[in-house]
Amino acid sequence: MLIWIEKGIAPKIFLACTISILTSCLLFGLPWLASCRPCPSDASEACPTIGRSGNYKKFQCAPGYYNDLASLIFNTNDDAIRNLFSKDTDKEFQHSSMLIFFVTCFSLSVLSYGIVAPAGLFVPAIVTGASYGRFVGMLVGSHSNLNHGLYAVLGAASFLGGSMRMTVSLCVIILELTNNLLLLPMIMLVLLISKTVADAFNGNIYDLIMKAKGFPYLETHVEPYMRQLTVGDVVTAPLQLFHGIEKVGNVVHVLRTTRHNGFPVIDENPLSETPVLYGLILRAHLITLLKKKAFLPTPNPTVNDAFSQFSAVDFAKRGSGNGDKIEDIKLSEEEMEMYVDLHPFANASPYTVVETMSLAKALILFREVGLRHLLVIPKISNGSPVMGILTRHDFMPEHILALNPLLARSRWKRLRIRFPPSLKPF
Repeated sequence: MLIWIEKGIAPKIFLACTISILTSCLLFGLPWLASCRPCPSDASEACPTIGRSGNYKKFQCAPGYYNDLASLIFNTNDDAIRNLFSKDTDKEFQHSSMLIFFVTCFSLSVLSYGIVAPAGLFVPAIVTGASYGRFVGMLVGSHSNLNHGLYAVLGAASFLGGSMRMTVSLCVIILELTNNLLLLPMIMLVLLISKTVADAFNGNIYDLIMKAKGFPYLETHVEPYMRQLTVGDVVTAPLQLFHGIEKVGNVVHVLRTTRHNGFPVIDENPLSETPVLYGLILRAHLITLLKKKAFLPTPNPTVNDAFSQFSAVDFAKRGSGNGDKIEDIKLSEEEMEMYVDLHPFANASPYTVVETMSLAKALILFREVGLRHLLVIPKISNGSPVMGILTRHDFMPEHILALNPLLARSRWKRLRIRFPPSLKPF
């Protein structure tokens, strides 16, 4: 899978164009390798095919003949699947044509998945599996009285079950395609066998792609070593804090020098010298406040309704990663000396955990609730109401080892941390 080009728009577009040209050349040139076959006398449709879809494409053949490989390649994926699944068509395709079509579909699916083009994997997997199953049915030949279309259905089920590891949903999808409940036992057996065999080697294709691209994907299960670690062992510093009423220049400086998407908001406690945690505010909301220039001339809060300057549209699509950037905000020197009230726009009830909480429990909470930020507060007040913020990256094994290698060395044997060999600290 060509996912190794990660940076730059030009290389990605060049790769997509190259694969598109290669695909076009292959799909037009390969039918020349197949020989023309005479039209069957008992064909259920016109031969050669008249129109866009059909089982009998003419492609440089004499009248009364058709090209079986062109019938698969020059059709849409839906029509190709229909042709492969069709029954009573055992003699319509040659062994060589089916083998070429299978190898071509498999190779192009591997090459095209991962490029900057809307190339999916589900339908190509069905086409590839159907051609593979039909080719196996051709090899079996007279040793079995089963229809080749049935082999194509079972081949598609095996490819989908082995690559995507879905069982019940795939079984329902294939039954909807075939509209034949009698195939249910065989499809269930094929899906279970293919999934069991594939699970012995690696994970499903989507998990592998996410790991290859470095996405912080959280597994459904908790690793054993996480039960022996606490939240305080993985939290990182320094932490960027904002006061309830913050200077505009400080907000701009923090947003320009960090890439954090969430910031704790603290307030002074009139009963003690230790500040208290008020809530959490997102980067997108801060940029919206700066863009609207909802500033105060003094650090004293006003009784005016702060929301009167905003509408629901201002915050509707914020936080998706496609909004304004801090570099696009232009402020004067006078505006940089003003203040902004963060109280009305902060989340006053963020999820918090104590630093002594088990990392396993924190991961379960983070995943089940669907959080983006999890605040860590100290068990004993040490001058700051919050120690740090946990995000998806903080639960990754790579982060835990890179954060504190000494901790991994000292606890390796006792915790029996099950990291990949490349991540072991020794």
